[in-house]
Amino acid sequence: MFDVAVLGGGPAGWAVARACARAGLLTALVDQDPHRSWPATYGAWHDELPTWALPAVAVAPARTRVRTPGSRYLPRRYTVLDNTRLGDLLRDSDVRTVAGYARALRPLRHGTVIDLTGGGTLRARVVVEATGAAHGLPRRWPRRAPHAEQTATGVVVTTEEAGAVVGDAASTALFMDWSHAPLAGEPASFLYALPLPGNRVLLEETCLAHRPGLSHPLLERRLRTRLAAAGLNPAARATEFVRIPLDLGTGRAGPAARARPVVPFGVAAGLVHPATGYHLATALELAPRVAASLADGLRRGHRPAARVARNEVWSPAAVTVHALRRKGMRALLAMPADALPEFFELFFDLPAQHQRAFLSGREDVLGTVAAMRAVFAAAPRRLRRHLL
Repeated sequence: MFDVAVLGGGPAGWAVARACARAGLLTALVDQDPHRSWPATYGAWHDELPTWALPAVAVAPARTRVRTPGSRYLPRRYTVLDNTRLGDLLRDSDVRTVAGYARALRPLRHGTVIDLTGGGTLRARVVVEATGAAHGLPRRWPRRAPHAEQTATGVVVTTEEAGAVVGDAASTALFMDWSHAPLAGEPASFLYALPLPGNRVLLEETCLAHRPGLSHPLLERRLRTRLAAAGLNPAARATEFVRIPLDLGTGRAGPAARARPVVPFGVAAGLVHPATGYHLATALELAPRVAASLADGLRRGHRPAARVARNEVWSPAAVTVHALRRKGMRALLAMPADALPEFFELFFDLPAQHQRAFLSGREDVLGTVAAMRAVFAAAPRRLRRHLL
């Protein structure tokens, strides 16, 4: 019997499997293709990444810029990860890989039997579910339909081509560009531009939050229109498609999991920033803490281990901050499209500590409250009514 079986072979699954193996736990990872490549482009604030993950940084632009009604450079560096390097860091040889999907879980006296597709089984004391938002095991809690989502569609162009849109495209991450206004009554979207290795730049039209998310064909049309206005008409079709559920809540670590030794992790645990969609750096930082809590808890039994690990994922402070961030997400959803550039002008005018608290302070209750109060205090009356 394994100490831990991790379901899901994405970065979050491999991060927690690696951490468990390094904590001395006999660990298996279950995925249809455990060593598959990860097609997404992962960006993260440099100061959010744990030290052990820094070798996976592929590009660290010298500057991070936003365009709202004005233009400014942010006091934090934004980085791009190399998925191959990240996989090399995470795919620990001490983790046994099992090809397949978990079809069902059956309780044992001291653990769980995992019924696999194809007829096989696996036994583990604790199961960590890191299968993402769409591929998890059946849930009992209700889901609101439709979800608020972040969607994006992007093309990859040369650095020289991107210069017509970004300027210094080789050394600047354009975090948000709201300069292309949508038609009256349409939801807003912005341009996101990220330098990639090999003299390339990802140009991505992004809808930060909408219920439901804007469609990829619509976002691609907007992107083409934006680029054409800058004299750029890339031949490549869209190659990057993003869809992130934002309002997952923390229920994924709640009552449905308490009756069995299952620890949701990553997106499956709702570890998505409700107002930005970011989650990878959080999973990488949390994985060793979750593994340590499992190693300690298993000395007392499989159910106590799962309980303390779930509490590590969602501490009381993290739950409180998540609720505050969801309030921020609801404000974005309620705000008229033409008000969003002004709102982000106010947000990025805040002192650096306020920006970082709201964007990255996952357990910083006081800092998150201070940031939200500061935005409210700076907002004109026409915006304040959307922030209440």
